Amino acid sequence: MEFGKVDDATLEQIDFTLPADPAANKKILAKGKGKTKFYIGCAKWGRKDWIGKLYPKGTKEKDFLAQYATQFNSIEFNGFFYSSHSREQVEKWVSMVPKDFIFCPKFTQSITHLRRLKNAQAETDNFINIVEAFGKHLGPLFLMPHPQMNLDKRETIEEFITSLPKDLDLFLELRHEAWYTDKSGYDKQLYDFMAKQKRGLVITDAAGRRDCVHMHLSTPKCFIRFVGNALHKTDYTRIDEWVQRIKQWMDEGLETCYFFMHQHEELHSPELIAYFIKELNKHAGTTIPLPKLYNEGEGSLF
Repeated sequence: MEFGKVDDATLEQIDFTLPADPAANKKILAKGKGKTKFYIGCAKWGRKDWIGKLYPKGTKEKDFLAQYATQFNSIEFNGFFYSSHSREQVEKWVSMVPKDFIFCPKFTQSITHLRRLKNAQAETDNFINIVEAFGKHLGPLFLMPHPQMNLDKRETIEEFITSLPKDLDLFLELRHEAWYTDKSGYDKQLYDFMAKQKRGLVITDAAGRRDCVHMHLSTPKCFIRFVGNALHKTDYTRIDEWVQRIKQWMDEGLETCYFFMHQHEELHSPELIAYFIKELNKHAGTTIPLPKLYNEGEGSLF
């Protein structure tokens, strides 16, 4: 993942302190039922360089998903952005995972980047028809409009979201800087719309785009995309801050936390997820199973 990437010299100069919570968060979280459910994972499973690290030595590529699903209970499915796949393929994936595993598909680029959410009904209907094949394994959909879509595209974004079936859980990520210039750190009109629609807001924590760490919750759920920097020391201090913030949100009523790990070199994602889970269990009283990370296939690092 290249979004928000900076060089090492710049990395040392960034203030990674998480912004304070907007006042509205407490009211939103107070509507939650608490007993936070966690879905934690990566953005892909098809990494050959995870053999001997996340997957046992000798694991075949056809078995990557099955192995991944023994380690994590969810995946931020970026692969759908490039191809909508087919219902048959989705059904095959579903057959490989446990009953509590979920997929969080990203809307395809034909809808978000080519059509830019306009005149995309046929593509959208096809996408929804395919992802519905996930059945009980379907998590929230992940919508990222084209990064060039700014405030003048608000109506287009709102109309598209309104047109979607109400029973589909949805989180929205915005990349254009203009959405974050409001004094609260997030465009108030769009925030109010999303809260009224009971749709979620993605929080993306990347070194080079601190505006996207907006901390606004429009539902009693959070969807966090964390972008690390090859296990730089700041990756760990940033995770420490997130553990404390999530603990706070849990105390205030957080229902569900989706936390997906990215690295500019995805090779390193499993280690940082393991650290996140270990610290969350330690400080927030959770009992999330740690992934088994293999050391040359001869044991666990945790």
